[in-house]
Amino acid sequence: MNSLVSRGSLLDDFFKDFAPGFYVRPLHGDGLPQPSQIKMDVKETDGGYTVWAELPGVPKEDIHVAVDGNVVTLRAEVRQLDRATEGEKVLRSERYYGAVARSFQLPADIDAAQAKAKFDNGVLTLSLPKKVQNPSQRLHIE
Repeated sequence: MNSLVSRGSLLDDFFKDFAPGFYVRPLHGDGLPQPSQIKMDVKETDGGYTVWAELPGVPKEDIHVAVDGNVVTLRAEVRQLDRATEGEKVLRSERYYGAVARSFQLPADIDAAQAKAKFDNGVLTLSLPKKVQNPSQRLHIE
């Protein structure tokens, strides 16, 4: 059980309970999700790893995946475009914008040349094959 309270949420909750209609958050809503909020599943087979990461609302052009040895880094950018039209004003906008990144380490090195990524319905699927280790070779003695 996580007993940590995020910064500022104690006062936010107090003011919401004290005067729910009085306390209004900033116009551009909540901050970015924390890296741990990119929900992931990782499964291992003999040949490699499969990773599923939830990135709802992010266009695939704004998702970046980097593989360095056995470290995988996911980075996503969300852009919010404010459209001002004649005769209307924004009263509240809870969508966020910015970037979030998450890195994790796998038990074996990844063959980055053979790795594949697919993005469908807000879920990024990574197929990360393990790098084939060259078995030791016996040297011929002359």
